[in-house]
This record gives sequence, structure tokens and C-alpha cells, in this order.
Amino acid sequence: MSTSPVTLMVARRVADGRYQDLMTWLREGEQLATDFPGYLGSGVLAPPPDDDEFQIIFRFADEQTLHVWEHSASRTAWLARGSDLFAHPTEHRVSGIEGWFGAAGQRPPRWKQAVAIWLAFFPVSLLFNFALGPVMSEMGLFSRVFVSTLCLTPLMVYFFIPLSTHVLAGWLNRKTQPRSLTVKSVSNH
Repeated sequence: MSTSPVTLMVARRVADGRYQDLMTWLREGEQLATDFPGYLGSGVLAPPPDDDEFQIIFRFADEQTLHVWEHSASRTAWLARGSDLFAHPTEHRVSGIEGWFGAAGQRPPRWKQAVAIWLAFFPVSLLFNFALGPVMSEMGLFSRVFVSTLCLTPLMVYFFIPLSTHVLAGWLNRKTQPRSLTVKSVSNH
């Protein structure tokens, strides 16, 4: 069993005319998960404007706590209540930060992942240091770094990186076409 955090990503396509019902059902599932030991957080990534597939993310402390939640009677009942709200569900588990970027084989290149993370981290870190820099200026380097990473890591993992990947989804998922090289022959007269 895994001892590092595990993320379960579930894709759900909303049934015609059931958007509000699906949103209510998703909030109910997030609330249900909070009652389970090891629950670290969850979120719903809305689809791009031309799609209807939601990404639902549940994060647990390890594989064992996720397993307990997945096989619970309350989750089974919740899934049954929502079965007519969506079509073609898919699920997969991921570990680490790559989980925010989709399934293996569908993830953007690492450099795009790095850009998305940096675009989330830089402004938040800058704002944090601007707001709390004067308060923390008397602290030693170790203490400043400890406090800032302790505050910023949860914000990044649960809010700003998912926001960044959602906002940049079109760019992250765009496949780049290899450039063709045109060779012109030049003749000397």
C-alpha cells in the first residue's frame, strides 16, 4: 500500500439538462468524503466551454484511507443516487503533482507543467511576501522559509495549481505540430 498521498480523478459527462443536479450531487460527495480519516481535499474542475466532462478529484493521505472511502456503504449509496446524472464515467489514480495534469500518456510536456505551476506559484508567493514580508523580516531564514512553505503549499495544491491548470487547459492540452522544414534550392547562373 502507498504511504504517500493518493489522488483519485473521476471524469463525468453531465447528462442533458442535469447540470444543477450534478453540481448538487458533487457537493454532496465532497461533503461525504470529509467524514473519512485520511481525507485531504477534493475539487471539481469544470469543463472547457465546448465540452461537458467534469474532472472530480478526491485526495487521501494514502492508498489505504482511499480504499476505505471507496468501499464504504455511504459512497456506494452516493454513487447510486447520482447514476442517472452522468454518462461514460472513467476513473484513475495518480500520485504526486502530475495528477493535476491528467492521465499518463495524456499529460502535457513537463515544461508546460512547470510553466503552469510557476504561473500559479509566482504571483501568490509575491503577494505573500509583500503582505507578510515586514512581519517575517525579523525571523531567521529557516523560520521564514518554513512559515512561507507551510502556508503556501496547501494553497498551491488545493487551489492555485488546479486553477492554473484549469485556466491554461487549452494551452496545456494543445498538441504542438512539428514544424516542417522547407529546403529551397538555389542555382547560380
